[in-house]
Amino acid sequence: MLVSVIVRTFNEERYLPRLLEAIASQHTDGFTCEVIVVDSGSTDDTVAIARAHGCRLEFIPKVDFSFGRSLNIGCAAARGRVLVFVSGHCIPVHERWLSHLVAPLSEQMPLCYGRQVGGESTRFSEHQLFAKFFASTSCFPQEGFFCNNANAALLASVWQQYRFDEALTGLEDMDLAKRLHTAGLRVGYAAEAAVVHHHHESWTQVRRRYEREAIALQHILPEVHISFFDFGRYLLSALWLDGTRALVQGRLGSLAGEIFMFRLMQFWGSYRGNHEHQKLSKAKKERYFYPGKPAGSRPAATAPPGENHAAIANRADRRSATHESP
Repeated sequence: MLVSVIVRTFNEERYLPRLLEAIASQHTDGFTCEVIVVDSGSTDDTVAIARAHGCRLEFIPKVDFSFGRSLNIGCAAARGRVLVFVSGHCIPVHERWLSHLVAPLSEQMPLCYGRQVGGESTRFSEHQLFAKFFASTSCFPQEGFFCNNANAALLASVWQQYRFDEALTGLEDMDLAKRLHTAGLRVGYAAEAAVVHHHHESWTQVRRRYEREAIALQHILPEVHISFFDFGRYLLSALWLDGTRALVQGRLGSLAGEIFMFRLMQFWGSYRGNHEHQKLSKAKKERYFYPGKPAGSRPAATAPPGENHAAIANRADRRSATHESP
């Protein structure tokens, strides 16, 4: 059996070599593997690194980029029976990652996602989000349709029928999972298929990440509304929980400012995105998808588009019984 690993990239030279080396070292239990890199305009050494590791390369123009369209390009180029999605800034934690991610797939459970943990540069509050939404035990199948394709696998035959929505500003994986769930199919969660997910974002990039995901959530769960009162309530609750945990660890003094800024950007972005109803202009679209300088400038080689869904999933989990994390 051939497994196609699809990696979306934008200026991923920091972690891409380690990711590709980890993929090459996987114990695959008899199946073979190809790697397809879908690049969206990198200005660093990302493309050269992919070529040096023998990856197949696909390109998407910056003006045409969306997360769903990028994935669909990679899936269309893939030859495997199974499609594996991994972020260019995620690193598998062991040599059985791929087999643990692929093995649970079946006709009734055609989508499976794996655990994510933070790295050495992950902010304290994001560590808490990873721990909340990516449990230490597997669930086959899980309840609901939470999913995250920074680390996921999907049967190619199912993708042919249920392609990713190219119009969404984020959460394209959860949108697909919801459509599968509605059709009577299920989603699995493989805790053993873990990756370290690295984020290097400015506070503005954190806010934009949650803002664009909240915009997408209006399509996926239109019944979810975030009021200004909700923004304040969730912010205070998260600050209290994170502050208590940091205090127990004896780190509150050094982390207080970081905790406040991360949670403020998380919930302010979610509130703003939930109240964004207009069609995105080209300039705003590029601000959401590309970090760094304003639209029309050369993209900064700092961080790729973010994919973490924890704040949005948390809000939806509170307001919708059908949307549950593992």
